Amino acid sequence: MGEQGQGSTQRSWHGVHKALADPLRIRLLEALWEEPRSARELADRTGLPADRLYYHLGRLEAAGLVGIAEYRPLAHGKVERVYAPAVTEPPGDAATPEEMADFLGSMLDATRADISAAYRSRQAGGRREVDLHRGALRLTDEALADLREHIAGLAERFGDRDAPGSWTRVVVALVDLQDRPPPPDPHTPPAADLPGRQP
Repeated sequence: MGEQGQGSTQRSWHGVHKALADPLRIRLLEALWEEPRSARELADRTGLPADRLYYHLGRLEAAGLVGIAEYRPLAHGKVERVYAPAVTEPPGDAATPEEMADFLGSMLDATRADISAAYRSRQAGGRREVDLHRGALRLTDEALADLREHIAGLAERFGDRDAPGSWTRVVVALVDLQDRPPPPDPHTPPAADLPGRQP
């Protein structure tokens, strides 16, 4: 049973990667993280016609990433679907390298769209801040763990969705440029404890 469940989860995670292999769908999902929205409201947010968004919302819904939060009444007895993100916690190692590359590429494309929109707004007289930092650090396993914990702490500190202020996209990537040495074997005694070693 455990093996079958694991395969089912893996297939589900593959579907998530395929659903998010499009920067527009990432933008739609991120807009829904802010608050539930209808296709009409998402169209206003993205500047695209609602008819174009139904297909992409269907792909996100089929992957279990979004669901129908409510059916909102409209004039003349009509209703519209209001979408909200679903709770999904897929395993991080279930995707193939190709799927992960496509997924991360879409994330970067969505970020590029955010940056382009910010600079177009600034050119039109709006005020949007854009900061980009790229560098390389030498990190031990312990230092990397500390950095991850620090980033998680910042996300928790500023993660109040009801706080005042402007929505700001935050993208953080930690990518090793070299293979890390294997972790030490816990069954191997320290060098000082080996026979023949002088203190």
